Amino acid sequence: MEKQHLQVTDSRTGKSYTIPIDNDYVRGADIGRIGAPEGKLDLEALRAARPLRILDNGFQNTACMESSITHIDGLRGTIRYRDFPIEGLFHEHIYEDVMHLIIWGHLPNQQEKDHVREAMSKAMTPTETVKSVIASFPRDAETFPMILAGMSAFAAGDSVICKTRHQQSAMFHGHLDVADEALVRTIGYLATTISLIYCHKNGKQWNAPEPSRNLLGNLLLMMGITDPQVEKCLAKVWILYADHEMTNSTAAVLHVGSTLIDPVSAVTAGIICGYGPLHGGAIDLAYEGFRQIGTPERVPPFIERIKAKSGRLFGYGHRVYKTRDPRVSLIEELLEEHQEAVNSNPLLRVAMAVDNYANQDAYFIERGLKANADLMGCFLYTAMGFDTDMIIAITILSRVPGTLAHWRESLTQPVKLWRPQQKYTAPLAN
Repeated sequence: MEKQHLQVTDSRTGKSYTIPIDNDYVRGADIGRIGAPEGKLDLEALRAARPLRILDNGFQNTACMESSITHIDGLRGTIRYRDFPIEGLFHEHIYEDVMHLIIWGHLPNQQEKDHVREAMSKAMTPTETVKSVIASFPRDAETFPMILAGMSAFAAGDSVICKTRHQQSAMFHGHLDVADEALVRTIGYLATTISLIYCHKNGKQWNAPEPSRNLLGNLLLMMGITDPQVEKCLAKVWILYADHEMTNSTAAVLHVGSTLIDPVSAVTAGIICGYGPLHGGAIDLAYEGFRQIGTPERVPPFIERIKAKSGRLFGYGHRVYKTRDPRVSLIEELLEEHQEAVNSNPLLRVAMAVDNYANQDAYFIERGLKANADLMGCFLYTAMGFDTDMIIAITILSRVPGTLAHWRESLTQPVKLWRPQQKYTAPLAN
């Protein structure tokens, strides 16, 4: 059987090229052969060559990595982690299992769980410097810069993280044992930073972690949240956010990671992306919209303004899915389970009224605009009593193990510094 390929003729030179197609992908290097010099590569030949380049603003048609972690089919509405359908993982497991699956490629046994719990809880003990850094912020400061400060303080006290920038050989690439230890510490650092911020903002006593608890259990313990229903709910919600293939923030982690920097620095880059208004920050904007509406009765005129292009409804629609996001049905199961808490919250009554109106309006139906899973999952955080200010932070924590799984995977591949090109558009003098 003939291998799939493109047969390309360059009209500039008349030369033909065979470009292999591998599972519906072509390689940029093969495209780069078009117009490239052949034979002896002297300076004159290089200057005369006109190699073809690809211009793809926003990388909408460009794959930057090969990965075996998560597969999303936006046309069929499916998500698989390590080839496990997300529905089965959601109903049969908790987040701790899925975190291990995504990072290390298999569901854990109890001994493996205990090992990660112990190592992570050890990293969750903050130094006085970390505590002081968080405490130095006003209680009403935004969570975002506090996270960056806390993670920087943790990094400054980690000798392995600091050493990464001061040795010629790679600290983590090809050394998965060292990478795994740093990966676990990075997750622990972020969980502790978020818990310290929560306690500082709310004037609560911070509690030390316990080695017998998993990541989520220790986060809630450190925050002083004791309701078992909260942990039960989030242990399911977090599965839905554990990874989402090559997101903007995951790509940022890998871009920074390609410099061979440490995982704390790489994750910090991802956190910065996560707070952008077109990424996780859209949740804050959506909630601000709900607050502006005020009551369910004011939803219809608000939606009409959106349709008239006089405003924007954040949290609706998704670039990837052309059909129903499979996570939405699973979130709806949890919303039904916690219906009383949802109905008793004034902000959520507005949010649900917006969703009900949009689901029946022809404008939204024709355009396939529905509340995306990122927004709907946040309704559960609100129902569990979390302030809007902390929702993005906690959601980012649930995603970081997934991004670090991609970082870890990159350490097994050839070193390649990410250095995109540009198309220069201004006139040249000569």
